[in-house]
Amino acid sequence: MKKRKYLTQNEIDRLLEASRKGSFPKRDECFIQMCFIHGFRVSELCHLKFSDINLIDKVVHVNRLKSGLKTTHPLLASEIKLLKAWLEERVTWRGCESPWIFLSQKGGPLSRQQVYNMMKKFGSLASIAVSLNPHMLRHSCGYALANRGTDTRLIQDYLGHRNIQHTVLYTSSNHRRFAEVWQKEL
Repeated sequence: MKKRKYLTQNEIDRLLEASRKGSFPKRDECFIQMCFIHGFRVSELCHLKFSDINLIDKVVHVNRLKSGLKTTHPLLASEIKLLKAWLEERVTWRGCESPWIFLSQKGGPLSRQQVYNMMKKFGSLASIAVSLNPHMLRHSCGYALANRGTDTRLIQDYLGHRNIQHTVLYTSSNHRRFAEVWQKEL
């Protein structure tokens, strides 16, 4: 049996709740929420800069790695609220003058390893049965979009996939895509 590579919406909610109980709740909740909503790879989000976010226009410029397509996504109202709370606290942190949105305690950008540790810790706190890693949030985004009935090509663009074969795994397991096949009787 293959192990599951994504989290359900209920598990995402529990993970976010657990992040609010950590040492850096504003940073961590904002990080996890943005990772899920935008399908960021961990390195993409760790290296997100102030120049990538425009709170006035309510957008984030997503610089995809792995030769992915760069995109601009709208920021949700809930994200803007979390971002503003984190940025207000961030000015008190060491390294606050750096361009990185998400800082480590030492003042540099969060590292991949720190995010892996964060996910394991919060996954355990949230009693999530699967072994968590940050990339699961990217997959969770893809599956959540497919479950909402989002077109495969739109998911492809949203996640920055150059090859649609990387996208169809999200839609192929969604049985609801066939819901209207027999809507009109013959």
